[in-house]
Amino acid sequence: MEKFIKILLFISRWFVGIVFIYSGFVKGVDPLGSMYKFIDYFNAFGMEWAIPLSFFLSVLQSVIEFAIGIAILLNFKIKISSWAALLFMAFYTPLTLILAINNPVHDCGCFGDALILTNWQTFWKNVILFIPVIFIFIKRKKIQSLLHCYEQWAGIAVGAGLMLIISIYSYNHLPVIDFRPYKTGTYIPEKMIVPEGAPADEWKSTFIYKKNNVEKEFSLDNLPDSTWTFVDAKHILIKKGYEPPIHDFEITSPDGDDITDLLLSDNNYTFLLISYKLEGYNYKNQKQIDKLAEFCNENRYNFCGITASSDDDIKKYYEKTGTNFDFYGADEITLKTIVRSNPGIVLLKSGTIIDKWHNNDIPDVNKFSNSLIGQSISKYKKLGDNFYILLLIVSFGLLISVYLQIRKSIIK
Repeated sequence: MEKFIKILLFISRWFVGIVFIYSGFVKGVDPLGSMYKFIDYFNAFGMEWAIPLSFFLSVLQSVIEFAIGIAILLNFKIKISSWAALLFMAFYTPLTLILAINNPVHDCGCFGDALILTNWQTFWKNVILFIPVIFIFIKRKKIQSLLHCYEQWAGIAVGAGLMLIISIYSYNHLPVIDFRPYKTGTYIPEKMIVPEGAPADEWKSTFIYKKNNVEKEFSLDNLPDSTWTFVDAKHILIKKGYEPPIHDFEITSPDGDDITDLLLSDNNYTFLLISYKLEGYNYKNQKQIDKLAEFCNENRYNFCGITASSDDDIKKYYEKTGTNFDFYGADEITLKTIVRSNPGIVLLKSGTIIDKWHNNDIPDVNKFSNSLIGQSISKYKKLGDNFYILLLIVSFGLLISVYLQIRKSIIK
């Protein structure tokens, strides 16, 4: 029985540790995405006063989750980390139940954009996760670490520090891993296709009619005769159908015309200056943006702005910068999803996202080669190689740590 409990504890620690590490990591690599989710919830619950804390809370949550996961997985300060995990789940499980019932925001954001869950899926995920967390907490005194106290704290600090560095880097540049549907290399039209035979949304419609000052509800199959007067209709989504990864990409001209297809079918290079709100536009590197626009004009490339701002805000932008390129309209949430920067630059060609730049990394036109595609692919190949090397090093270090823990436990 004792051996069975040890095996169960080992499996529980691995399961809980990996889930916490994964959850913290996917939030940490995209801190702005988590910040937007906090803002959505604060607005939904009338807590606008807390919006200034959104970014701090997004980073703090990812660091705490990642640190708890590292501690439980590697058996660091298990008494404290089990308390932390228990309190974490005790707070979020009932909270996600409230969110599932009221559904103020459709996407919970618990795994960032890496894994989209509904509020009910999130709640049941937390219920399942809560079980091994409680088991670890109950048996915490039976879990012993052979490492010194300072070694365990050092391990937790390294994990938390690593997550903090990744979050800060991703905020000041672009996410080190892009889980969104608009990542570099994406052919946008392909992501907008709804497969043949895919399930459609199912709605329940109720129609309200009035007769003799009495209102009554009717279903679509049981509508009243002409002596009744129509008042209103209610439509409730009872089953969500298939939704393509990109379902809200629509670009409109200043006159309100849909130019999405024209933009996606253009074989020329198109640089998009993305600013979801010009009110919060960062003018820090405006000179480099102006040079890029001039470079495009000289080489007959397309350059335009995309924003959700009003015509008055666009006019103020023109007056402040002295630029004259066109601005087009798009949904604010879509623009926030495309690039995590205000402003940011996106390079398109024939509907494919060739490259993206944060405002802190606006490209130097003097370093552009003849082939923008070749240059971008080479850049991302180099970044990809460096990332995979780092990933291998970190994975190797974790495997060695886990192996040492297992070996010490067996020897003991």
